[in-house]
Amino acid sequence: MDRVVKIVGVPLDLGQSRRGVDMGPSALRYAGLDDHLRQIGCRVRDCGNVEIPVRDELPAEGGMAFLPAVVEACTAVYEAGLEAIAEGEIPVFLGGDHSIALGTVAAATERGPAGLLWIDAHGDFNTPSTSPTGNLHGMPLAALTGQGSSQLVDIGRPGPKVSAENVVLVGLRSLDFAERSLLRASGITVFTMREIDEQGIGQVANQAIRSLAHLARIHVSLDMDSLDPTEAPGVGTPVPGGLTYREAHVLLELVAASANVGSVDVVEINPILDYQNRTAKICVELVASLLGQTIY
Repeated sequence: MDRVVKIVGVPLDLGQSRRGVDMGPSALRYAGLDDHLRQIGCRVRDCGNVEIPVRDELPAEGGMAFLPAVVEACTAVYEAGLEAIAEGEIPVFLGGDHSIALGTVAAATERGPAGLLWIDAHGDFNTPSTSPTGNLHGMPLAALTGQGSSQLVDIGRPGPKVSAENVVLVGLRSLDFAERSLLRASGITVFTMREIDEQGIGQVANQAIRSLAHLARIHVSLDMDSLDPTEAPGVGTPVPGGLTYREAHVLLELVAASANVGSVDVVEINPILDYQNRTAKICVELVASLLGQTIY
């Protein structure tokens, strides 16, 4: 199959308090993402970066004060995604913090329902009333399912962008107290690290794929803090006990073999906290696995 990949950089760091993830797109490009994808048979078009409001010109308190700027940025992401999909391309969005998914998933679901595979150490299921920090990168999954701030929920078009039964969260191991109750009540399929440890990544991956098999395509949202910090140290919110290098590859290889991946975002790479761009290099390899690279 002739796959055309459109790379869209989203250097957004307004969703969290720790600086540095705005350099994620540059780190991934420096790690050779385009060349790697060409080597596996993709045609690649890099359209540069979405324009992001300058953080130092925004309110110093951050958090919810950045809401209008995040809405503006994610609306631009949504429009870039629509353009790529209309042209028959697979958009690969390079974050940036995880709030970019408000735009990426809105674009992926514009033409009809799509599955959402959310690979993350965190639930990202807070709302402004439950978040202990007010950081917007902890709210996108809740907003995509219709909960929380209407300004976040309505990015791209009014209302929820994905039904809970069409969402699978893999790699979870860190939740805020109130967020736990919201996520349990949501109906989202969740595989924590405990399930992965008990069942093995292959079984969990196949269950996740089966949960989304009724949908024509899926969007994969890969937060690099889903990996263990010993594997991927360059992330803003590391949590011990995550996926190994091989577990992450197996998960994405199985998804590539069994599902129609229509769009991708990769988020939360912080080069300031990394060692020799290690996390970005691993991410490049994972994206290649997701888009069809095999061992043999």
